[in-house]
Amino acid sequence: MIQPDAVNSTTASPNVHNPGPDEARGRAARVESAASSPIVTASGSTIRVGTASWTDPTMTAPGVFYPRGTDTAEERLAFYAGTFPVVEIDATYYALPSARVAQAWVDRTPPDFVFDAKAHAIMTGQPTETKRLPKDIRSALPGPLAERARLYAKDLPDELRAEIWRLFLAGLEPLRQAGQLGSILLQFPRWFFPIGGNRDLILEARERLGDVRFAVEFRSETWFNEKNLARTMSFLRDNAIPFVMVDGPQGLPSSVPPLVAVTSPELAIVRFHGRRVETWEAKNIPVVERFRYLYSEAELNEWLPRIREAAEEAREVHLLMNNCYANYGSTNARELAAMIEAELLEQG
Repeated sequence: MIQPDAVNSTTASPNVHNPGPDEARGRAARVESAASSPIVTASGSTIRVGTASWTDPTMTAPGVFYPRGTDTAEERLAFYAGTFPVVEIDATYYALPSARVAQAWVDRTPPDFVFDAKAHAIMTGQPTETKRLPKDIRSALPGPLAERARLYAKDLPDELRAEIWRLFLAGLEPLRQAGQLGSILLQFPRWFFPIGGNRDLILEARERLGDVRFAVEFRSETWFNEKNLARTMSFLRDNAIPFVMVDGPQGLPSSVPPLVAVTSPELAIVRFHGRRVETWEAKNIPVVERFRYLYSEAELNEWLPRIREAAEEAREVHLLMNNCYANYGSTNARELAAMIEAELLEQG
């Protein structure tokens, strides 16, 4: 396991990491087709590079990432799937997925295109807006709960919690049937600490998901401090649960170190959140402002040996750019794929 030095936002001009879509487009043009197919290493591992969204409003603005005239949901997904071999579905965190919509995703993408889906908020102990829950769930809520604006899993009767897991999986069933469901991302909140009960919740999630592959991302550094790091990794490795590696802002209470650890031989995931320290924990700002960060090529290059290590230990590696402001994530995804391909060529 590699524990890299902490990464931080550069001290250079903010424009270095926020130059605007035009500058990012120019960088992307130099490596336009780099990420369009999965990358297969000499050891037989498959590396997929993509973004954590394809529908963010700053990304779908005319001419930013999608060609002008690519206006419908069908056209956008078809274009995206011709550009990258993997995408993360973020919408499933906020609302339970629909099998009808999932079938449309299958119909609009090639058979080897893969979707990683973010688990619904209730599934990881985070709050959800009551009005976003399905009507049948809302109507089954006990009176006082139905009146709340937000609900947590702990608020719900056992049968309703179980029903949310069932509906989530049912909504993604077309992807699973088509072999296009890569994994479920269980992103736990910063108040999810390394105690026995929480480890049990992860194992419970594994039981609920059955044969559906999933991965775990922690947002509390307590899982990685001197006291808990070895136990955290042993727990994940002993249960063959993929650990989501991250690149994100450092030096904050919610900062997680950019550890490199493969805890399952099947899958490794890296999510790149950007390094925008000044907005990572800011309140009352648009969410997209946390991710308004274009990585430099030097920063991406830091990850090449780490990705190489991951690919040596896992059969499949997903690299997901979550800096989905405008075309920043898509540009960095193309650049990172080009770097990986160039390194493979050098190695012969």
